[in-house]
Amino acid sequence: MNDVLQGVRILDLTRVLAGPYATMMLGDFGADVIKIEQPGIGDDSRQFGPFINGESAYFMSINRNKRSVTLNLKEEKGKKAFFELVEQADVLVENFRPGTMEKLGFGYDVLQKINPKLIYGTISGYGHFGPYSNRAAYDGIIQAMGGIMSITGEKGGKPSRVGVSVVDIIAGMFCASGILAALIYRQNTGQGQKVDIAMLDSLVAFLENAISRYLITGAIPKPNGNMHPSIFPFETFSTKNGEIMITAGNDALWEKLAKAIEKPHLATDQRFSTNALRGANHKAMCDELLAALAEKDMEDWVAILDEAGVPCSPVNTIDKVVNHPQVLAREMIVEVEHPVAGKNKIPGIPIKMEKSAGTIRAAAPILGADTETIFIDMLGYSKEQYHQMKKDGIV
Repeated sequence: MNDVLQGVRILDLTRVLAGPYATMMLGDFGADVIKIEQPGIGDDSRQFGPFINGESAYFMSINRNKRSVTLNLKEEKGKKAFFELVEQADVLVENFRPGTMEKLGFGYDVLQKINPKLIYGTISGYGHFGPYSNRAAYDGIIQAMGGIMSITGEKGGKPSRVGVSVVDIIAGMFCASGILAALIYRQNTGQGQKVDIAMLDSLVAFLENAISRYLITGAIPKPNGNMHPSIFPFETFSTKNGEIMITAGNDALWEKLAKAIEKPHLATDQRFSTNALRGANHKAMCDELLAALAEKDMEDWVAILDEAGVPCSPVNTIDKVVNHPQVLAREMIVEVEHPVAGKNKIPGIPIKMEKSAGTIRAAAPILGADTETIFIDMLGYSKEQYHQMKKDGIV
């Protein structure tokens, strides 16, 4: 029962990141994800480096637990085969610009008539309605439009893009969540439905205290560096040999921090006795902390503060993250065997469940690896029919 989505068949028309991330999440829990790609080209991200034996490490990191079928959706025979796949599918996921599927003849209204139980998941920049619906978008564009760049970066500095494509990822997660909810709804009613995910919506939902602070105070949030806007101290500090992140998020932790750095009087100092006062006297507080932290190495402070129960961490580089004992203990870096790239490492499954944990059953597929199997075994084509379609450039 580990594969709780076993028996759920997903047609994956997505490419690059947001959509593939959503379908990967569903594949991790047992769904049969059939990735439909353009013959000879495939998902755009197959061309993104770095490469291992000619295979994209980027693509392999977000397309595990999927089967690859090549199919020319612009040819009539390709469209016919696609409709046959839709008839047998539970879910379809795409992340084209709104209107693209309709131009191909595959809009939700058309597919819903073919398969009324179909759940149609779509991810786009601005969603399938609204004045910006038809605009093109990428993660960086939505980071700019959705405001997260305006609150990211050094205090007083220029706005900065978040270091990963965070909007794509959260849109993918919201899409997977919506599809799971739609599957439960279908289980109860027998009805499919459309799940419309906008990257801009996803980011607005992600902005948490930035939106609440503006709506309550009227003050427009600005880049604040590594400092939290309303919890003090909650930022990085320099030590004798490196940076350390310290988050003493309440008065009890502030007292523990003061004792750990051998300045217990700071706990009762009237300038710092409450979170509000520490915020009001932020520079003075930082001066006290920096003077103490400069006396020891970062590694020593991490050990001291951890022993005292004060949340802290070195500012790790990626090489340290992928080799971190906690990361490895929770199997967040795993090795898979790819038919072309060989053994390579990818991020693991972050959702840990006692009775129905997901599994990595297969590395990302090479382009078209499963086309023949699916056409012959699933759709009932003869070998002669399949080979003729291949000759005609349909698959």
